[in-house]
Amino acid sequence: MDKEVIRVSFLTQDSGLGDAIARALGEDFSTRTISQWDLEQAALVCEACDVLLLDLRTASTQGDEEAMLRLMDAVGKLPSHPPMVVLFEEENRGLLFQAINHGAEDSITNPPNMLEVRLVLRRAHRFHAAEREVQRLRANELRPTGRLHELLGTSAPMQELFNLARKIAPCDVNVLVTGETGTGKELLARAIHHLSGRNTGPLVAFSCANLPENLVEDELFGHEKGAFTGAMTTRRGRVEAADHGTLFLDEIGDLGIGLQPKLLRVLQERTFERLGSNKTIGVDIRLICATNRNLAEMVPQGKFREDLFYRLNVVQLHLPPLRERRDDIPLLAQQFLAKSAQLFKKKARRFSPQALSALEQHNWPGNVRELENVVQRAIVLSEDVTVDVDSLPLSMRGATITLAVSTGGAIAETPNLSRSYEDEVRRFKRALVLRALRECGWRKAECARTLGVARGYLHRLINQLGIQEGEGDPAPERREDYPLGPVM
Repeated sequence: MDKEVIRVSFLTQDSGLGDAIARALGEDFSTRTISQWDLEQAALVCEACDVLLLDLRTASTQGDEEAMLRLMDAVGKLPSHPPMVVLFEEENRGLLFQAINHGAEDSITNPPNMLEVRLVLRRAHRFHAAEREVQRLRANELRPTGRLHELLGTSAPMQELFNLARKIAPCDVNVLVTGETGTGKELLARAIHHLSGRNTGPLVAFSCANLPENLVEDELFGHEKGAFTGAMTTRRGRVEAADHGTLFLDEIGDLGIGLQPKLLRVLQERTFERLGSNKTIGVDIRLICATNRNLAEMVPQGKFREDLFYRLNVVQLHLPPLRERRDDIPLLAQQFLAKSAQLFKKKARRFSPQALSALEQHNWPGNVRELENVVQRAIVLSEDVTVDVDSLPLSMRGATITLAVSTGGAIAETPNLSRSYEDEVRRFKRALVLRALRECGWRKAECARTLGVARGYLHRLINQLGIQEGEGDPAPERREDYPLGPVM
């Protein structure tokens, strides 16, 4: 492996010192001495080096301190600039402090100790390289993908949600996450915390559902020793534990009306008191709340304070139910399959087409949480590499029916026990899709809306079922909105 050579540009008017440092640094460094510089050359100088070494000593001697500081400002404003290290006289620390304010990352006293010079230059280069790598990774993380931290989704509704979450995450505003139970509201809260400036602080989660008001108050705000019978020690609450981090309150619609003013005070004043204490405690938190209830409807009913609602609803993010983003089902199912197979040490690696089709057609009232449980059950029951439909719950396998399409397009259902379940389901789906295509004049977008499925899912059905363009009796006025063919 080739040894890394660090390129150093030494800005000094003492050419003798420049030559001495270049010789002393040795073969691990490539040193270039620059005696004259100006602001226009800053970009060219920075492109040609990994570390910029600036001689404050000669700048001070020549009365060029201001010019040197302006040059440092110009370097610091470049999109990609090397770290700046300054060489200074011990008695001129005032100029050193100015240089630090203008972007210097390290310093070396004159006369320089060459061992110290090598260590400082190498440290500055490595630290700066690590910073650039962190920025690159963060930039990659913020690019639109099918993942937002632990959330998965390539469908249009999820991509729109991911983009909005990435925009608001760095801004320290309160967020209200809405959506049905099991859609992943806490995962979205964790993603926002992970992408925010508070990601080094704690994320404290608490559910307000189905708990007595006094217990919720103790959980949120804590208590002092002796505040009530059984309070043997002082206890910090969730609000205090989330200081300098994020507090996630799930099922905020279940928060008692008596506790809502106390939470409002935390949001307005950033202060609270523990139970049994008059001491005011200050906190610095970001609040993310989630609910599956309509808070706007609860306000006129007197079940939720209007002022608290507007405080919480600075930014609202809605997680769509799984039935409205069926294109994500194969991605989520495969993710859960890999996770469960590793957990239970099973050899399952994929779903059969029939099993995947059954998953895509299910209505999923329990959303992503229900899907994860179903996949976990299927992995436990499956003994093969491929998970078949037999491993799914009976309710997802449907009834065994045979469909016949008459010349008028009507569907007749008759039992036929001579064919397998998979054959019957395939015949039913093929007849239904073919009929819908014919009635919509082979306009796939309209057909998808009629069937209540995503266009991508309809494309996959057409391919899986082997439906050919013009099959049967097409509508007399047929026009194409996009071609019926294999979807790549």
